[in-house]
Amino acid sequence: MQESASSKWFNRTVFYWSMFDFANSSFATIVVAFVYAVYFKKVVAMDQPVADFYWSSAINISMIIVAVLSPVLGAAADFYSSKKKYLAFFTGLCIIATALLYFVGAGMITEGMLLFIAANIGFQAGLGFYDAFLKEITNPENYNKVSSAGYAIGYLGSLAALGAVFILQDAPRLTFVVCSALFLVFSLPIFLFVKEKKTFQTLTYEKHFFDFIKIGMGRVSDTMKHIKQYTNLRKFLLSYFLYIDGVNTIIFFSAIYAQTTLNFTILELVIFFVIVQITALAGSYLFGYLADKFGTKKILSMTILGWVILTVSVFLSQGRTSFMIIGAFAGFFLGSSQALSRSFMSTLITDDKKTEFFGFYSLFEKTSTILGPFTFGLVSWLTGDQRIAVLSISVFLLTGYLLLRKVEEASS
Repeated sequence: MQESASSKWFNRTVFYWSMFDFANSSFATIVVAFVYAVYFKKVVAMDQPVADFYWSSAINISMIIVAVLSPVLGAAADFYSSKKKYLAFFTGLCIIATALLYFVGAGMITEGMLLFIAANIGFQAGLGFYDAFLKEITNPENYNKVSSAGYAIGYLGSLAALGAVFILQDAPRLTFVVCSALFLVFSLPIFLFVKEKKTFQTLTYEKHFFDFIKIGMGRVSDTMKHIKQYTNLRKFLLSYFLYIDGVNTIIFFSAIYAQTTLNFTILELVIFFVIVQITALAGSYLFGYLADKFGTKKILSMTILGWVILTVSVFLSQGRTSFMIIGAFAGFFLGSSQALSRSFMSTLITDDKKTEFFGFYSLFEKTSTILGPFTFGLVSWLTGDQRIAVLSISVFLLTGYLLLRKVEEASS
C-alpha cells in the first residue's frame, strides 16, 4: 500500500530542494547581514556618516531591478517549465559577483556597490524560482512542514558560514570567496536531482528569447487585468509587502547597528549571529508545528506582533547583553515569519500560475525592501541616531499585521 504524502513528507526530493536554502544562506549571512555589510560601511565607505545611505541605496537599486524582472520571468517560466534553468543563471550571477568582492578595497564605493547589486540581483531573483518548487515537491497538507524544514536547513547553512567568518575574522575578504564556494557546492543537488514538472506548452512550443519575454509580459498583463478575481491574494500581498519590509530591514542593518551603536567586536557579532541562527532553526520547526495545529494565519500574525515588540525593545535597549537576548527572540520569529509566509502563499495560489504568482510574491518583497532600508538609512542619516531608525520600522510591521487580519485562509 502506498504511503500517504503526510507520513513521508521529508523525502529525498525535499532534502535536495532544501539544500538550496543551505547554500544561499551563506550569501544571506556573510554578504547581506554580516561581513560585507560591516566591511562596506567601515572599510569601503570609510565609516562616513552617509555610509548607511550608500548601503541602503545599493540594496534599493538591486531590489528595483529584481522587482521588475520577477513577475515576467515567473510567468514565462510557468509556460515553459523552465524554473531550474533561470534559477541556475541567477545563482551563477550571485556566485561570481560575490567572489569578485574580494577585490573591493577602501574607497572603492562605486565598485563595491555595483558588485553587491549584481550579487543581490542573482540571490533575490533566484528565490522566486526556488520557492515555486514548493507546490511541486509536496502536497498542500505538508506546506508548513516542508517550508519550515527548508528554512531550518538554511539556518544550518548560516551556522556553517559563521564558522568560516570566525576562522577568517582577520581576513574578511577571504570570506567572500568562501561564501561563493559554499553557495556553488550546496546548490548543486537541486539542479542535479530535483525534477521539474513539464507542461503541455513546454512540449509543444518552440522556445525563442523574444517569445519568452512576450509570453511572460502577456501573462502578467492578464493577471493584472483580472487581479480583482484574486482579492484575498491581493490583501495578503499588501500585508506581506509591509511586514516583510520590516523584517528584511532588520536583517540588512542588524550587524551595522550592533557595531556602530553598541560597539560590538567581530567575535561578539559572530556569537550574536550564532544565537540568532540557532533560535531561528528552532523557531522554524516550532512555529511550523504550531501553524499545523492552530492555523497558519494565526501563528503568522503572532510572529509579526512579536517583531513589533522586538523593535520597540531594541529602541529601549542600552547594552550588549540585552541586545543579545533580543536577538535570540528575533531568531524564533525570523524562522517562522519567513517559512509561514511562503507556505501561506502556497495555499492561496493555483498550480497553473504558481511561478507567476511567486513572481508577484517576490515583487512585493523586493519593492517593500526598497522602502524599509531607505527609511532606515535616511532616518539614521538625518537624526544621527540608529535607535530612532529602528523604531521607525515598527510602523511597517504593525500595519502589515493589521492588514493580515483581513486575509481569509484558504479552505482545506
